[in-house]
Amino acid sequence: MTPNDDFTTEPCFVISVAARMVGLHAQTLRYYERVGLVMPSRSGGRQRLYSMADVERLRRIKTFTDEMGVNLAGAEIALKLVDRIRELEAEVDALANEVARLRAAGHNRTVSPSRNN
Repeated sequence: MTPNDDFTTEPCFVISVAARMVGLHAQTLRYYERVGLVMPSRSGGRQRLYSMADVERLRRIKTFTDEMGVNLAGAEIALKLVDRIRELEAEVDALANEVARLRAAGHNRTVSPSRNN
């Protein structure tokens, strides 16, 4: 995990700040949490804390609903598809790296020609 990833997932925004960043009401964020679209962390005092990743997810939900006219059920499906695409892209990258590593290892071996006498 890179330091940038740490910042992305670090819960640091209270609900009022997150709502302002996204352009939604805090009550809307509470509703999104109730229906399972976003899962903010909780502080020791049970205060909701949103990470940058949560804020980005909220922005995507807002884009789906406001700009694309998708209802919340459709937005949830779209978010799951986006998440799955990211997982598959990471898997493809890992497999491509493994293929490159295996190819490099194969080129480094000295292959002696076999004689069939």
